[in-house]
Amino acid sequence: MSSTSSTSVTKLRGRPSKKTVSCTWCNEGKLPLKYVLPTTNGKKEFCSETCLSEFRKAYVKGACLNCDNVIRGNSNPNKDYCSVYCMNKHQKRAEVTSRVVPVLPQPIVNPPTDTSPATFQYETYLPFDWDEYLRETKSIAAPYECFKQAVTFPQNEFKIGMKLEALDPRNVTSTCIATVVYIQGLRLRLRLDGSDNKNDFWRLVDSSEIHTIGYCEKSGGMLQPPLGFRMNASSWPMFLLKTLNGAEMAPSKIFQREPPGPRTNLFQIGQKLEAVDKKNPQLICCATVGNIKQDQIYVTFDGWRGAFDYWCRYDSRDIFPCGWCAKTGHPLQPPGQKNAAGNNRFKGRTLTVVNTSDIQSPEADTSAPPPPPITVYVYKTCTGGPLVDVTQLPATIEDPSPVELAKKIVLELLSASSKPETMLARLGALRGEEMVITHDGNTYTIKLPALQKASDLENTFSALAASLGCCQQLFHMEPNRGECAICDMRPPPTKRKAAAEQEAATSTTPADTSLSDTSISTPCKTPTPEWGIEEVIQFIESADPCLGVHADLFRKHEIDGKALLLLNSDMMMKYMGLKLGPALKILNLVQRLTITSLK
Repeated sequence: MSSTSSTSVTKLRGRPSKKTVSCTWCNEGKLPLKYVLPTTNGKKEFCSETCLSEFRKAYVKGACLNCDNVIRGNSNPNKDYCSVYCMNKHQKRAEVTSRVVPVLPQPIVNPPTDTSPATFQYETYLPFDWDEYLRETKSIAAPYECFKQAVTFPQNEFKIGMKLEALDPRNVTSTCIATVVYIQGLRLRLRLDGSDNKNDFWRLVDSSEIHTIGYCEKSGGMLQPPLGFRMNASSWPMFLLKTLNGAEMAPSKIFQREPPGPRTNLFQIGQKLEAVDKKNPQLICCATVGNIKQDQIYVTFDGWRGAFDYWCRYDSRDIFPCGWCAKTGHPLQPPGQKNAAGNNRFKGRTLTVVNTSDIQSPEADTSAPPPPPITVYVYKTCTGGPLVDVTQLPATIEDPSPVELAKKIVLELLSASSKPETMLARLGALRGEEMVITHDGNTYTIKLPALQKASDLENTFSALAASLGCCQQLFHMEPNRGECAICDMRPPPTKRKAAAEQEAATSTTPADTSLSDTSISTPCKTPTPEWGIEEVIQFIESADPCLGVHADLFRKHEIDGKALLLLNSDMMMKYMGLKLGPALKILNLVQRLTITSLK
């Protein structure tokens, strides 16, 4: 094909001018152009599936490596170019373009009925050769026994539109209704009913986080609306009924048992694997074990710059042995090109119809891997004390920074409390370093023991337990090994105490309320004069949360149970610096406490 003919073809089939937006194939100016085909050197846009299909058929027969136009005629100097001009321009190109955002491969399956980002098609040539790549890079693949993946691949019998139960990935304590919106090999793209397509997530068919409809109820749980439910929470029951009415439920026989994982971390630095790109979870890419710390491995993506790398547990379901994608029918993203075109032979040729809004661009390269996340485990069998509903706490809380992790723990406690104001008053009165947190749109300053390393969190756990009246084993650095011995030894409150607490909660006349009628909850079981400092503070805060701001004064002056009974208003105002109002309130409590102790 001559240069002149190439130009005419380009005008007919190529990218439209800026003045008009036309279909690449039929050249008609139809808007919008819903179908986009990313190619090596740009993208092609089409008005219909027919035009896309015709272009793809021609593209398969031959496409120019320089301009991606369809190659026509037999007069080409080289079968890879549409013209001499393109051949010379391509061969003179010194460097390939820097990283292009990864494409979103999808197999040709039953397309979704909506216009979600899942409406893609996939076709690939020259599949990635792991054996050649391992030889060229002089590296080894991580053995299969390192992974928590099935040795015998399960069948994927799910269909688009089927409904199932799944854990909300943003709130793993909630089980929600989800719909299969796309299928990719052994992976399912799921969308929580009541959420939007921006929160779609992927799960393997043998994941322990998906179940048949009815599993939650049989297990004694209750289906919850997803985090960020788009409707009013009160409408959830009716929404749930409408969602399930007439829907196709995924049958129990197609759910697969999750495979067992290795007992210890068997990975070694430098081993190759395939891994999900967490920022673009529809992609699985060539990767390397960049670092190892205890039960965490650092996944780095070969040839790509930026913040795509991440830490994960060695038994994560998002990492796979080399060759997993090829064996299960899932596209594999080959190594990128950080520098020159040396890696190009491993790239293969991939055609993908993609919604580019689903792809995140790369970021600046990092010189060293970030620290692995610190995991704090919540022992759900422990008591949360008078302020915390343990059932509302997550099973684990993670963050690489001890300080940020402590803040997350406090925020989770506040969310699980019916009295966050009381909790904030107590935390603000603690000794330690000041931290600023945001809760319900408001900013608060709290104090916690100094945090410089992960082991310092133990001091935070102790401070929280003492201040909030929860069990000291509620938070722990190790997974829960069984029932809490401390909580098991603590007898439940008597009916009399429960009745007194209920009476105090409904009482409106302080003068007629005896100490036994106040809403006091304390782990101490000895007479009042034997109370420690923290138990005195807990008593005062329980009786009047507004007095909690003075807790630090009681610690500073070491006011325990015996000292509390000796307090008078002059002492509190002169030596503790209290104003008359708070001093009188505390004195009233002390007087009632004294009368009760004398009885």
